[in-house]
Amino acid sequence: MSPLPLFSFFLCFLLLLSPAISTNSEGNALHSLRSRLSDPTSVLQSWDPTLVNPCTWFHVTCDSNNHVIRLDLGNSNISGTLGPELGQLPHLQYLELYRNEIRGKIPKELGNLNDLVGMDLYDNRFEGEIPKSFSKLKSLRFLRLNNNNLTGSIPRELTTLSKLKVFDVSDNDLCGTIPVDGPFAMFSMESFENNKRLNGPELKGLVPCDFGC
Repeated sequence: MSPLPLFSFFLCFLLLLSPAISTNSEGNALHSLRSRLSDPTSVLQSWDPTLVNPCTWFHVTCDSNNHVIRLDLGNSNISGTLGPELGQLPHLQYLELYRNEIRGKIPKELGNLNDLVGMDLYDNRFEGEIPKSFSKLKSLRFLRLNNNNLTGSIPRELTTLSKLKVFDVSDNDLCGTIPVDGPFAMFSMESFENNKRLNGPELKGLVPCDFGC
């Protein structure tokens, strides 16, 4: 067999494998997440890393191309931390992790999820700052981070998220002033309440007063 037909054969073979390789990488990312979590009620029992893709796992939804588009683990009695591997789910549209005992910092790599529409991390034990990388989530419509232990100021970069319709950071320990530009012009004060060091809304056109944050 001449080198050219042989090369063409292997190229076609790799193209046929590419969806499986992609979805398997997503399965690896989810399995890495599982290794970080404590799961006393075995809600993640079906997460078998030996399968070709994670589309048969409970609490995981895939599209017709076997790409992970939803992760539904809200109110699942899980604890632990999140890691950068969640940023390796490029087709994810909904990340539902609310009402658990997840602690630690919110990974900045979540800002790589370009297709993300909804992120619900409320009622956990997250700490640290809201990642500025969230400003890259141009499809984001719902962002709920309330009832955590988040600190720092609200990133002004989030005012560029033109599709953002729901934003809730109430019951944290945020500081500084409340943005008023972009979508923040329409959010009610209830979205920011019970942050004792958070002031505002800031006066439009003035420099944000986030000193000492």
